Amino acid sequence: MSGHPRPRSSSEAASIDAGITSETKHPDAVDDVVSRTGIAERLSRMIQLPTVSAERAERGQAPFDAFADLLFELYPLVHQHLERERIGELGILYRWRGRVAALPTVLMAHFDVVPVDESDPWTHPPFDGRIEDGWVYGRGALDDKGPLVVLLDAVENLLATGFTPARDVYLSFGGDEETFGGAARQIAETLRDRGVQPWLVLDEGGAVVDAPLPFVRGTAAMVGVGEKGVLTLRLSARGEGGHASAPPARTAVRRIARAVERLSPATFPAHTPAAVTRMMQLFATRTGGIPRGLYRLLSATPWLTARVFTAMGGEPAALVRTTVAATMQSGGTAANVLPSQASATLNLRIALGESVEGTVKRVRKRVADRHVAVEVLEGDGPSPESSTGNPQFALITDAVRVSHPDAATVPYVMMAATDSRHFHRFSPAVYRFAPLEMSKAQRASIHGVDERVEVAALERGELFHRTLLQRLE
Repeated sequence: MSGHPRPRSSSEAASIDAGITSETKHPDAVDDVVSRTGIAERLSRMIQLPTVSAERAERGQAPFDAFADLLFELYPLVHQHLERERIGELGILYRWRGRVAALPTVLMAHFDVVPVDESDPWTHPPFDGRIEDGWVYGRGALDDKGPLVVLLDAVENLLATGFTPARDVYLSFGGDEETFGGAARQIAETLRDRGVQPWLVLDEGGAVVDAPLPFVRGTAAMVGVGEKGVLTLRLSARGEGGHASAPPARTAVRRIARAVERLSPATFPAHTPAAVTRMMQLFATRTGGIPRGLYRLLSATPWLTARVFTAMGGEPAALVRTTVAATMQSGGTAANVLPSQASATLNLRIALGESVEGTVKRVRKRVADRHVAVEVLEGDGPSPESSTGNPQFALITDAVRVSHPDAATVPYVMMAATDSRHFHRFSPAVYRFAPLEMSKAQRASIHGVDERVEVAALERGELFHRTLLQRLE
């Protein structure tokens, strides 16, 4: 398939999307389910709606409402058989009633996306949803409309066979995950107030990756069993304004610059979460020779893992300690005028086992300047770690074995925040895994340039969710 998909009328789209045609089925699939064609086209149409939550004030509510309406058109059986309700302006919740009374499963995704810098060199316009040479391009292809489309396709395909899950299944879709997830919080609070305690919660996060660490052979389905907390701080300082020709020793800008400089990567101590230790154990089985011995050593000595990962920097270091990054700064009105105030915004990802309060306290201590105010703009603490020895994790592993038979299912710590964090207060089994293959270049395109997903990866992702739903007990 190539070229830009032309717009379709509602009746034409419904007739195409309702058609069930034969495609290649995985030999280990539980039931003889035939998948609909057109998954790439459905994702393309979702991408064409610019649901940029950070620009909602400028773009308005229309793209988000249009997305909710599009789901009616693309998934007629879902809307015929599942109960659907809007939670606030940006939350969509479906309930699929199961055969028996048991704790339900919650499957999550979000349909908002991050902004696009129009000066970036995209191969295809980011909101065209271009399908070309077996790939779908566009903002949200991986984060998170691709994972959303494979989930809904799986439900639609199962409904076409008359399938009913063993237990209730909720589909939870939020429209503001990229701006701190108020919709998902509302959905979680709604379910909790109704006395719903999920048996399993599964959201975006990890993916199927190749060679996840040095010397590790093959592919791995990285499943986040915990996620770091997120904290936004503002550092601000005031100083004497005036002409820049005679600056004082400490201007507001210099105070802020010094404060940011003091918050080095070594600001926070490193420690190894249990999930990373388990990850090392599994990777030891997929290496040989000296690397195998190294991974075995690291799995047996968490303190050494923390030191080694810290020395590696980047993603490995972020797995074992709180990170801090200055992301915005402001101050000044003219090139020759001393600003009377200056500020910097910090984004911190809080390591498992630490807290918002402790992190703020450490920042203040490291800045060590009573003239620099530290203000908390927003913050959520890290999640606890969900078990890898329970039936829920075994179910995820089983589904991966069907959809991606060459991949080992490996736990890890999610470094970014997801909507699933709002369920930890009343659900003990919360995991983060998008069942799509993502190369290193693709992962870099998330929130970046040329975000894209392979059509074949979407088809395997649909098989993952279909298998998981079929094997619920």
